Amino acid sequence: MIDMTFQLIAFFMVLINFTAAEQNERIKLPASLLAKPPDTALENALTLQLTKDGTVFFGGEQVPVDKLPKMLQREHNYMQALDQDPRQTTVIIRADGDAKSGVVQKLIKMCQEEEFEKFALRAKQEERI
Repeated sequence: MIDMTFQLIAFFMVLINFTAAEQNERIKLPASLLAKPPDTALENALTLQLTKDGTVFFGGEQVPVDKLPKMLQREHNYMQALDQDPRQTTVIIRADGDAKSGVVQKLIKMCQEEEFEKFALRAKQEERI
């Protein structure tokens, strides 16, 4: 019985979604009927989390949007040092539902200036009744 319990624990640990570590509970995603989880995990992903007051959580730090270009440039240089193409990296933007859409557009533009071309906007899936 103990062996079976251990095997079940090991099985469920393998199935845990580790992307939850990249999520911040202060970001309240907007709801959408069209939102659905991705079919497969992204290989190269960069997560930006925009709060409703316009600051960004990136790499464990909370920074104003204006400070983000330096951090994106650092990330770009790091990827090039690892022989990775920034154009193949998907930038995941998790914006609070009350964040201004103009700030989201500004984030996308900043990323594009550092040669990041793929984007994924996150929303929570609305429950259908």
